[in-house]
Amino acid sequence: MDLGIAGRWALVCGASKGLGLGCARALAAEGVNVVIVARGEQALQQAAQTLRALPGAGQVLAVAADVTTEAGRAAALAACPQVDILVTNAGGPPAGDFRQFQREDWIAALDANMLAPIALIQATVDGMLARGFGRIVNITSSSVKAPIDILALSNGSRSGLTGFSAGLARRTVAANVTLNNLLPGQFDTDRLRGNFAFIAGQQGRDAEAVAEQKRSSIPAGRFGHPDEFGAACAFLCSAHAGYITGQNLLIDGGAYPGTF
Repeated sequence: MDLGIAGRWALVCGASKGLGLGCARALAAEGVNVVIVARGEQALQQAAQTLRALPGAGQVLAVAADVTTEAGRAAALAACPQVDILVTNAGGPPAGDFRQFQREDWIAALDANMLAPIALIQATVDGMLARGFGRIVNITSSSVKAPIDILALSNGSRSGLTGFSAGLARRTVAANVTLNNLLPGQFDTDRLRGNFAFIAGQQGRDAEAVAEQKRSSIPAGRFGHPDEFGAACAFLCSAHAGYITGQNLLIDGGAYPGTF
């Protein structure tokens, strides 16, 4: 399927590895020009090289910046001639018992997982509306739908972004600007491995044993791959997805047991 977005410009955050890189890879493969942003320079440049090597890839620019800061957002936006597609993404805040978290921990989680995405949306949505095309995808978490007890910081901050997105999505869709959230379950990423290490430390177990227990609880019988997550993101960003807005797409291999 031709997604109809070749030549568009996309700003993809947290794109040096993991799910952000999976999204950038899927968009680049569709001929989208991508600006990838992350804090780590070395990993970011390596990611940019792999994207440039994709058949049919457009321009690939890399900006090492922290988008939780005003200066970092300004640098990312300055590198992108126009933002037709915005993919917000940030590494999840640390796991732990909520009793251990201080005010500073909550503020940091809100900055990364709620306020920074909102600021990027605020900076780009009017241009999208004026041009009559825009796709905004927030990478949040399955914890928005089914909270995870050790991820209190993530549960709270990502839910705030979800509520904000739901309201804005209905105001922009008439101008062909959509806003949706992707809710990843357990994907094979550094973040997932870090969570397993935390659980293993709490329980005095081996991290691989924890991973195997988690894997066996997923109906699909495996962890997700970032490329299949990226494919879902690319479709939501496509010309064919103009009638999909304000949605929370859960991608978890069937782990969530509910109907709705």
